[in-house]
Amino acid sequence: MTAAATMGTVLLRPLAFIWNGAKSVLRDRRCLIGLAALLGVWTLAFVRLFDDPTPRIPVLINWTASLPYHVAWLERDPVGLKRGDFILYSFDGLAARDYPGLKRQPFFKLIAGVPGDAIRVDGRNVFVNEAFVGFAKLRTMDGRALHPVSAAAVPGGHFYARGTGVDSLDSRYAEGGFVAVGSIIGRVHPWF
Repeated sequence: MTAAATMGTVLLRPLAFIWNGAKSVLRDRRCLIGLAALLGVWTLAFVRLFDDPTPRIPVLINWTASLPYHVAWLERDPVGLKRGDFILYSFDGLAARDYPGLKRQPFFKLIAGVPGDAIRVDGRNVFVNEAFVGFAKLRTMDGRALHPVSAAAVPGGHFYARGTGVDSLDSRYAEGGFVAVGSIIGRVHPWF
């Protein structure tokens, strides 16, 4: 046997091992169900990451510190949103220029201000109708400058959104901006 033939045999053995293992997995129905479920999850993740980040199912999972809730139910097309409601919206703030991955990402926040509410900024402390809604940090975690929202009133057709975490990107920053009614995906009902 030549050296090339021996080398070819050595290279084909691992491929034959993988092929035989794959055939045995495909014969087992339990493995097929698991593989189908895994493929479904990866397909949804791919679509969300590369095509449209809007959630497809009404159960939301929050792994960030922006709110104290980790599992919630999404009510699409809500009517009568008011201060104190939790919302999910498609992010379209100025920060998307520096962080393109944020564009259209779903944000889960609390409505802290409705159209006409007065915004006051004292240093970097932000108030809506004289209620403290947060301190505007100087910089992002990667060192970029952050600017507090301007003192004004919440414009018509918009809401002031607030996260409860100190690092939340919300309406206290010019980079977060107000939330347009048209970008709201739905009302969120926290479970835990």
